[in-house]
Parts: sequence; C-alpha cells; structure tokens
Amino acid sequence: MEATYKAPKTLIDTPTHYCPGCGHGIVHRLIAEIIDEMDIRGKTIGLAPVGCSVLAYNYLDIDMCEAAHGRPPSVATGIKRVHPDKVVFSYQGDGDLAAIGTAEIIHTANRGENITVIFVNNAVYGMTNGQMAPTTLINQKTLTTPHGRSEKNDGYPLPVCELLSVIEGSRFIARTSITSPKNIIKTKQLLEKGFKTQIQEKGFSLIEILSPCPVYWRMSSVESLKFIDEKMVKTFPLGIFKDWESQN
Repeated sequence: MEATYKAPKTLIDTPTHYCPGCGHGIVHRLIAEIIDEMDIRGKTIGLAPVGCSVLAYNYLDIDMCEAAHGRPPSVATGIKRVHPDKVVFSYQGDGDLAAIGTAEIIHTANRGENITVIFVNNAVYGMTNGQMAPTTLINQKTLTTPHGRSEKNDGYPLPVCELLSVIEGSRFIARTSITSPKNIIKTKQLLEKGFKTQIQEKGFSLIEILSPCPVYWRMSSVESLKFIDEKMVKTFPLGIFKDWESQN
C-alpha cells in the first residue's frame, strides 16, 4: 500500500508528556511540517520558556534554547541579532507571554525585531495546576477563581493580538484555533506566513493559537473544543489583525 502521509522529519518520534486532549502536540506537528516544507531545519532556532511549552525541545529536532519565564522574546532578539541568517521563533503560553512576559513581548514588537512568536493561548496556567491566567475568560472557573473570573476583582482578559496590532513595529499579527481540520489547516497557513515574514526580513510577527486544556478546564476533550468555538472566540475573535502585505 502506498503511503499518502508520513511524519515530518523535524518531529521527534517520542511519547508525549502532554495531558490527554492538549493542543500542543498538534501545534508541534504543524511547526515541524512547515520547517520541513520550507527546508529550514538546519537554520532554525526555537526558544522554549517556563510553562507547558518548556519541553518543546523534546519534540522538535532543531536547535532549541530555554529562556527564563516570559523572556523568550528578549533571548530571541539577542540570538537573531547575532545570527541574522537564522530563523528564530519563540514558543510561548499565555501565562508566560501575557503575564510575566508582557513587557518583553510589547517592546520586542515595538522594536520591530525580525522574529516569529508562536503564542498558544489556553486561558489558564497549565503547568502549575490551573490558576487564572491573563487570558482567562470572564466567569471562567479556575483554581484561583472558583466562582468564575470577575471584572471587578480580576480585570478583563488581555487581548494580545489587538494590543500588538496597533504597535508600529509589528508586521504580521493573527489569531487562529485548532478545533477542527479546517481551523488546523488555516493555522498552518498563518504559521507559514509568520515564518515567511521573518525570512523576507519584514519584521515582527505573532500568531496566537486558541488551544484546549481539558484537564484544567474540567471538561472532556470534545467539550473543550466546543468551549473554544462557542465561548473563547467571542472574547478572542479569529482573524488577521495586521498584515504587512495588505499595507503595501
């Protein structure tokens, strides 16, 4: 029987450590496919921070570097400036990028650093047992908001794409999800555009991916996908928020 599909060479064949229903594995595969298809495996450097994404280097057969919590954009900036011929990306969660790393992501975008940021948003702190994150929805229950997030006590979910899209230095900003085959295909297209933005030396790009966390959402895998489609997208609408090509 002729094979119609095979695993990307960049994706390491190893057992997953992610929880059942987690979206990180899907995103890893998409990144690996793009790296193979663009033939940039030997020149790509990834940054993994603290959080569920910290072990990304276990799955991607490329050069990887760890960074302190929230600091991948700063470390990626240094690596890219020293090695401008490399393709440099950070792989970050919402607790990492949108909380302790808020200053780093905003100023990296403001400087127009020529890197690609992959932002996996599951609206909760996954590694540390499910506390409220900057992107937790209003009324969403977490370990630290057992009665639901309150605007009065906790503020509002942080709209990262909307914030970064108005910064002059950003070039490509988009939000997508991985809740269906159609959305996964779209996510791959947007990730590829992020890498191309860097390779063509256009500047800073960020792709936000709405991803399920069934364990700490206290839902089944199917329910978690419905939660994204029915709840999360109302707070975090999908789409392209800034595109350097449309501005030319």
